[in-house]
Amino acid sequence: MKRLMISLIVLFIASTVSLEAAPEYAKWGTVAVKETQKRYKADIIDYKHIGRTELTPNKSVEKFKLWLRSKEGNEFGVYVFITFDPSTEIIKSIEFTESTR
Repeated sequence: MKRLMISLIVLFIASTVSLEAAPEYAKWGTVAVKETQKRYKADIIDYKHIGRTELTPNKSVEKFKLWLRSKEGNEFGVYVFITFDPSTEIIKSIEFTESTR
């Protein structure tokens, strides 16, 4: 009986820990990664969410910095700015700016 109780407690704790929700920006991070891969055809070796800016009630921008490695071995950063309507989640534009740092 003691083993059963311990097993149930462990199972409860494990299921509670796994219920954490993905961050709100996760969807936009996926878009940033896919669009960057399409544009640059390079390996993405690092990823950082910079933040969201709400410009108007119908226009927000999610900002990311991705670090890439080209097939030649060169590394460089790319800032990705995804402008979208937060109420409909329709993308208005995606902009890329390269960085050496």
